[in-house]
Amino acid sequence: MDDRIKELKKETAPANGSTERLLLTGPRSRLTELKNILKIGWEFIRIFRVLHFIGPCVTIFGSARFKEGHEYYELTRQVGARLANIGFTVMTGGGPGLMEAANRGAYEAGGNSVACAIELPLEQAVNPYLHKYLSVKYFFVRKVALVKYSYAFVVVPGGFGTLDELFEALTLIQTKKISGFPVVVLGTEYWKKMIEQLEFMAAAKSIDVTDLDLLLVTDSIDEAIEHIQIHAIEKFSAKDQPRRLRILGEG
Repeated sequence: MDDRIKELKKETAPANGSTERLLLTGPRSRLTELKNILKIGWEFIRIFRVLHFIGPCVTIFGSARFKEGHEYYELTRQVGARLANIGFTVMTGGGPGLMEAANRGAYEAGGNSVACAIELPLEQAVNPYLHKYLSVKYFFVRKVALVKYSYAFVVVPGGFGTLDELFEALTLIQTKKISGFPVVVLGTEYWKKMIEQLEFMAAAKSIDVTDLDLLLVTDSIDEAIEHIQIHAIEKFSAKDQPRRLRILGEG
């Protein structure tokens, strides 16, 4: 049996050497696991160094597949601009599509635009509308970065990745692992079935009916911005910016 397990691991081990896939293939040698821990630790150190002084953020989650010219692209671009206008840094996953639209809106409005991108086997170019970005190997490391610096989350139409990020944020808020920052979902028609499912879950008592209040679903950019102003800017006072230390190369 042990020999067969070893053979299965050889068969399922990633041929392209993907760091995250290697991590998730199961137990490996102790030395290899120690190296993985050190690599993961270094990823977090890079995040903290690069993003430490970017200011209060709103993270926008959305698909890479809706390109310029699509109605969702223009919607997201406007949201990015409006968030920049009320003093937020706009953060995304750095890719094309609606991530580009959000960064572009902030960038063109004269605001701060940043990203934490992910390295994928089918490489996606980082969009050009960024003042600062970094690229990481692990999805879970990126998700920490996208949550850690944000005072609100805006969700525009997307796929599995967008759903993953949305429910990560909702779970963290529901379980009080992070403060109750506002979550805005834009696109009522697109997300209609998801909202119906959430309402069904509340009726079945697998979530509490009050959990539905954790997110605002709307088509109105004005309503979204007002909601963020009330539940992020007014509810959570802006934190003092951390002091830069020249000895750490932060001057």
